[in-house]
Amino acid sequence: MAIPGSLSQNLCVKAYNLLKADFDLPPVQMHLHKIVPIGAGLGGGSADAAITLTLLNDLFNVQLSTAQLEDYARLLGSDCAFFIQNRPLYCTEKGDVFSEIAVNLSGYHVLLVYPNLAISTAEAYAGIKPRKTDVPLSDQLLESIDEWHKTIHNDFEDSLFPKYPLLRQIKEQLYEIGAVYASMSGSGSTIYGIFNAPIGIPNQFSAYRVWEGRL
Repeated sequence: MAIPGSLSQNLCVKAYNLLKADFDLPPVQMHLHKIVPIGAGLGGGSADAAITLTLLNDLFNVQLSTAQLEDYARLLGSDCAFFIQNRPLYCTEKGDVFSEIAVNLSGYHVLLVYPNLAISTAEAYAGIKPRKTDVPLSDQLLESIDEWHKTIHNDFEDSLFPKYPLLRQIKEQLYEIGAVYASMSGSGSTIYGIFNAPIGIPNQFSAYRVWEGRL
């Protein structure tokens, strides 16, 4: 898919320039095969930036540690550092402070539904009102997944669902076809459902981009 915006603002280019400023990197030619949609809440751009850093580190033997790579990634965006380790972690602060959490979803299946609607990070965060919860999310995640729909909520849904009713509809449809938990992914617009077994691509989502996989 085409990537809008100027080349200087491309996160892969910015990642290269960031390392180039501190290390003697030669010129490179990059080709990004963009599969994750822009504005989908799936961290596509952030992952591209992080993987660019790790590839350059390996390709040119820069010998940066994981922690050092994460520090560089933090300069590119709040959630870029998460993709350096590229594994499940519990994130706090701006999404760039990590700790281990014993959540195991092995054997479950996930359905991602992208309704061909891009939501910018700025638009999503403009409607957020930070608040403390009575029970920390880290504790809620350790409960049975069958209880998550009662306790775990994506706050972005509160402002984006009224603006884009289609998102609420997709979430409700995922529950109707048997999801044990469904939510908007990050700041949207992808909605995901977690299932006990594979379900294929339901007909009601045929007009959207849909991915199914095993966790």
